[in-house]
Amino acid sequence: MRSITKFYSAACLLLGLFSCKNNNQTTLPIYGEREAIEKTVDGKKIVDTLYHTIPTFNLLNQDSVMISDKDFEGKIYIANFFFTHCPSICPTMNRNLLKIYQQYKDNEEVRFLSHSIDFKYDQPYVLKDYATKLGITNNHWQFVSGTKAEIYGLANQYLVYTAEDKNAPGGYDHQGYLVLIDKDKRIRGAYDGTNDEQVKKLMNDLPLLLSEGKK
Repeated sequence: MRSITKFYSAACLLLGLFSCKNNNQTTLPIYGEREAIEKTVDGKKIVDTLYHTIPTFNLLNQDSVMISDKDFEGKIYIANFFFTHCPSICPTMNRNLLKIYQQYKDNEEVRFLSHSIDFKYDQPYVLKDYATKLGITNNHWQFVSGTKAEIYGLANQYLVYTAEDKNAPGGYDHQGYLVLIDKDKRIRGAYDGTNDEQVKKLMNDLPLLLSEGKK
């Protein structure tokens, strides 16, 4: 399993302007590559920043319904990558994510999105059974599957490592990040879903992100 700190190290190098150890932050950093672009506003040329964003997608959910990035427009959501028969980190990761879901399941601004990396086994009925046993009671937490190219390509966009590996537990190697996405589809944080302190940090950061648009 690749080091869970790899995301933060890469993000710090890319951002430069932010401190990953700022415990008193009131605004969350924006992770991923960025590009300065020049545009004209009211006849004046200004330099704006184009941030890394999660691309469009169309995936099959646990109810055999196609959902897309449009279902998450105007929402803050937490994404992760797992597989239902995972014998290692997935049960702990999703139990911890369940704690956050239970707190925010009735909040119309918050959603949850779990991508299965086992494109061979995790069909919709398998995901449905998994979601039911986990305790999901509404459609605010979606469990989705797709082709290997679709899911693994999206994982790269979320900066999460995933791979088929016959030597890994269950046949797949992946990182256990819970990735926090803002309403503009930008990555605002990644947290080790198996680490209680990291999960607590996510729970503290989520209200900060919710308050951003209300200032």
